[in-house]
Formats: sequence, C-alpha cells, structure tokens
Amino acid sequence: MGYDYDVAVVGGGPGGYVAAIRASRLGARTALIEERDLGGTCLNRGCIPTKVFAHAASIIGEFESVKDFGIDAEPRLDVERLRKKKTNVISRLRNGVSYLMKAHGINVINGRAVFADKNTIEVQGTRCTADKFIIATGSKTFMPPIPGVDLPGVITSDKALEMEKIPSKLVIIGAGIIGLEFACIYSAMGSKVAIVEMLPELLPMLDGDISGIMKRSLARKNIELYLDSRVNKIEGGTQGLNVVFSAGGKVLEEECEQVLVAAGRTANINGIEALGLNMDKKGIIVDSFMKTSENNIYAAGDVTGGIQLAHAASYQGAVAAVNAMGEKKQADMKSVPSCIYTEPEVAWVGMNERQARDKYKDVKVGTYSYSASGRAMTTGDDTGLIKVIAEPKFNQIVGMEIIGRCATEIIHEGALSIKNEFTLEEIVETIHAHPTFSESIKDACESILD
Repeated sequence: MGYDYDVAVVGGGPGGYVAAIRASRLGARTALIEERDLGGTCLNRGCIPTKVFAHAASIIGEFESVKDFGIDAEPRLDVERLRKKKTNVISRLRNGVSYLMKAHGINVINGRAVFADKNTIEVQGTRCTADKFIIATGSKTFMPPIPGVDLPGVITSDKALEMEKIPSKLVIIGAGIIGLEFACIYSAMGSKVAIVEMLPELLPMLDGDISGIMKRSLARKNIELYLDSRVNKIEGGTQGLNVVFSAGGKVLEEECEQVLVAAGRTANINGIEALGLNMDKKGIIVDSFMKTSENNIYAAGDVTGGIQLAHAASYQGAVAAVNAMGEKKQADMKSVPSCIYTEPEVAWVGMNERQARDKYKDVKVGTYSYSASGRAMTTGDDTGLIKVIAEPKFNQIVGMEIIGRCATEIIHEGALSIKNEFTLEEIVETIHAHPTFSESIKDACESILD
C-alpha cells in the first residue's frame, strides 16, 4: 500500500524535529506535524526563554560581589528590553529549526493531529497517511485541583515568561526544577518570593549534602521555603491574592501579588485516543526501542512519561527514528544528566548515594568543596560541592552530583564516565587544566583514592 510518507512525526519539539531529521537522513519521505511553533515547549516556552531570564538574574547577582574586584556599579533592570532579548533568541533558534526542516526536505504541516487509525491522521480536516509514526507531543502544565487556581493573578510558567512586570510578592506552588528556577529569577529581579512545597524534602532526587546547600542559598536570598506543606486554597487578598496552606499542623497564609503554579507537567496525549495504545498514568508505554504497543508507532520524550528533559527527548527521538527505518537500536538512559539553572546551579547524573547503597551496599563516596577551588575563588563565588559515587569492586563511577557555578557545564564528565564505565583511576590519571571548575571532579575522585 502506498502512503503519503514513510515516517510522520507528530510534535515539533526537540524530540520530534530531531526524529524527523534522522528519519530524513536515512532516506525516509518525512513529515512533521506541529500544532503551535517549531521547537516545541523547550524552545518557545521552556528551556530557552527561562535561561535568558536566568542569565539576566545571574548578571544581577554578580553585582553583589563586584566591589570586591574594585568595581563600583549598580544594576538597573529594563524589563521590556529583557523581553525583547528573549523574543530575539527564540526567533533565531526557531528560524534555525525551520531551516533544518527545509534543508532535509521535511514537509512541515501546521495544525493539531488526530489519529484516525494506525496509519492515518487528520490535520485541520486534511488526511495524511504514513507507514510509521513517531509521537513526540511532549507535555503540558499540570494544574492541581486547588480552589481559586483560576483566579486572576494565578499564572503558569508560560505567563511567568511573559514577564510583563515584576510582582512585589510572588508565591510559587512547587519546589521542583521549574519552581526553583523561577524563584531565583524573580528574587534577583526584585520580587519577594515564597515557595510552598508538598514534599518533606527539597530536591529529594539529590543527597542531603547537595540539597542542603541549595536550602541555605535560598535562605540567603530571603526566599521563604515551606516544605511538607499543602495548599488549601487561593483567595483574594489585600495585595491581590492570599495563599492558604497547611504546614506542621498549622494553617498559614501568604499574601502576594501573583501566584505561580509550578506543580509539574503531564503527558500531552490529546489526539491519540483512536490508537488504543498501552498507557499508564504517566504516559505512553514504550519498550527500549521506543516502540509502543502498536507495531508501526513509536513515541519519544515527555509523552512517554519518563525523564522530562529536552536532551532526553532528542536522544529518544533519534532512537525512534532509526528503529522506524528498520534498525534495532536500544535506548540507554542510564547516563542522562539533569540540570537546574538556579543560583547556584545544580546538576546530577546516575545514582545518588542512597540509590547506590541500596544496590551495592558498601559504596565509595568522594567530595570536593568549591571553597577549596582556586577557580571558584577567582570568581568570588566559592559556594558549591562536587560529589562522586563509585561502586566498591572496580571503582567504577556510578553517580555524580554537583552544586555550584558551572555545574551544568561540567556534569558531562560524569555522564561520559557512567556511559563508558570509567573508573576513579581513569579520571585521576586524566590531566585536567588548572585552574578550572572541572578539575575539582578529579580532586573528588582523588579524595576517594587517598
């Protein structure tokens, strides 16, 4: 049977457009269907615009220490010019993705895709058929069922990125990656910030010595943090809104100008109902080849309910594409680094110490403080810690956690180590440049080997 396309990709985010490019390079007649803008949430309403604001917040933070370097200066934020900078960055990157689609002969179809059957979708009333489909529709903001969540002034990350003005007081519901990044951004730009988090621990995926540094950093920024707290309702208040929540057996209130709901994201599965795919509460179930329960349909990225990271989606999209074209490639997700672009930055890969002890019992752990790093001292910011975790038999590195300046850049030495099963000795015997932040990874490994 002849189809319009060999491979059709639904969703134009980092999982989808990478899948489309890979399929096209392998010789497929390829289509990419995107309901909104090329680049998806990451480029337009997530990773990229957030990092523009995070960098601006970081620059503002630098002014606190410039006097130590003999510089007298005070920051003045022009919100409108910052918004233009964000828009320009997004536009350039989106145009780059559009160019890649044209360069690879990929037909981009704008509109919402609805599956009619396993080989057919409808887009804006037009039918499109394909031999293989890759679903990469991403995720959407989860709005918890809190009374008052629909009041004016209650916003999601999409609205927070518009940054029409800096609120005098902002309450953030959720202390995950999104919540913490916006807390640091808005705090640096002049808002008084409070975070209400349901979990009893901050960043429970990390060990306490790392998350403890983040907790102390938030306190230094005068960001209030309420852990083990549940929001009861949002109502009108004298400043605009009033957040009522339970914490430690007490009912507390925080008045504010705006409330940012950052309670996580959920798989965007609209339009696939006719397929009857196997799913769980997180999203579409896939195997290690990124194949769904339907033999010709693959899925990648947030919609699968796994690691909600753009780079993970891109990797999975590429795996899905090569398998759709007849190869047999398994996705290896054990070395995916995670990053939080706060001040200080946080990054981790592999197992934390608790997970490693559960698996190996007697693990080897080494740490190195930024306060002992010559490079950190030269920047005037020596807050941070590098933690390396190794299994006991071969000294193979199984986990790494970093908090501090440039953590999101140097974590890749950890990802490379876990991917290639490097040992502590192999890192120590590799010459690292001095002075650098990354040489502290070597120092942390040396601390284990004495």
